Amino acid sequence: MSFVAEFDTLPLDASRKRCFSATATNVRQALTKRHLALADFAALISPAASELLEPLCRRSQSLTQQRFGKVIRLFAPLYLSNECVNNCQYCGFSRDNPILRVTLSVDEVLREASALKEQGFRNILLVAGEHPRFVSKNYLADCVRALHDEFPSISLEVGPMEAEDYRPIVRAGAEGLVVYQETYDRAIYAELHTAGPKRDFNWRMETPERAYAAGFRRLGIGALFGLADWHFEALCVAAHADYLLRNCWKGQLTISLPRLRPCAGQFEPLTRMTDRDLVQLVCAFRLTFPDAGLVLSTREPAKLRDGLVPLGITLMSAGSHTEPGGYTGAGKEHLHQTVRGRIVELGASEWATGNGNEPHATGQFDIADERSPQEVAERIRRLGYEPVWKDWDAALTA
Repeated sequence: MSFVAEFDTLPLDASRKRCFSATATNVRQALTKRHLALADFAALISPAASELLEPLCRRSQSLTQQRFGKVIRLFAPLYLSNECVNNCQYCGFSRDNPILRVTLSVDEVLREASALKEQGFRNILLVAGEHPRFVSKNYLADCVRALHDEFPSISLEVGPMEAEDYRPIVRAGAEGLVVYQETYDRAIYAELHTAGPKRDFNWRMETPERAYAAGFRRLGIGALFGLADWHFEALCVAAHADYLLRNCWKGQLTISLPRLRPCAGQFEPLTRMTDRDLVQLVCAFRLTFPDAGLVLSTREPAKLRDGLVPLGITLMSAGSHTEPGGYTGAGKEHLHQTVRGRIVELGASEWATGNGNEPHATGQFDIADERSPQEVAERIRRLGYEPVWKDWDAALTA
């Protein structure tokens, strides 16, 4: 049974009620357990647990060090293209946004990757909007193949595909696939996705299973917090994680916890998730899924990221750019502007340029932690942890 079929039978309303009715006793009981069920997770994200945040953090920190040691893996996103056929109201790449777009050539991708390698990265995430004309399976395989000798760990965050379309990309050297459901609330999902293949909720939800069937060894999931109530989203992500650990058990699981950031289109969050809520959620995921990787991006400010390092996070981005060509300016000669999906004469746009005079491709969202990778790595060391730029090589499975 696919997760879609299981998801449609989940007692989500009852789980949410259990979350909001949990008592301090329920939380303390969950903190003493070695193996937690989804009902315990509901207690750990409850308002009652918010009042017990200190013991929750202590238990999470202890468990993280026990399972992962005192290390933080670092990665960088490398944006290949901001072309997209989808209309997603919360995304800067949304088809109807009048932004500057470009798709990097393979040589330009190598130029961007070389800059990341010089900074120390050996773990990269290739990101692109969903546009089959510009971002085809062959293009992605070509990019991965060109990068594989220098980057032993390559993951993708791109439009969902069939398992057969993923296989050539895996053979080229990709080892991970990340796909956020964005929101697990079907009604909100339908309202926010107004055009394009991303409107298909079920197709997107089944993507990790197709990726696993195609041979990806790492699967990444998550919700975009700010679209629906965060407790509901967290319960759904936890149920999805539980399913994948049971059914895709040969793979490694990562869970991302992104919150909405400002972007082209000026979309405002529909719900609020505080910093304290995020801390509580990181701890709840760590206690419930002790071996899952927990990912924190530069969407979050430096001070909060530093505070979360000891509490359960195992994988962090650093020095990120969310636009194609952001690290070197690659592709700027090929910029074009689109309005409602149509290419128009290049002109001024309130989102087209940054603080400089030269136009550049529009980013997916604004980052909050603008420190360099070296500054992030040094801060991790000062916190008593070791930044890890590379932790896996294909030779290990030869």
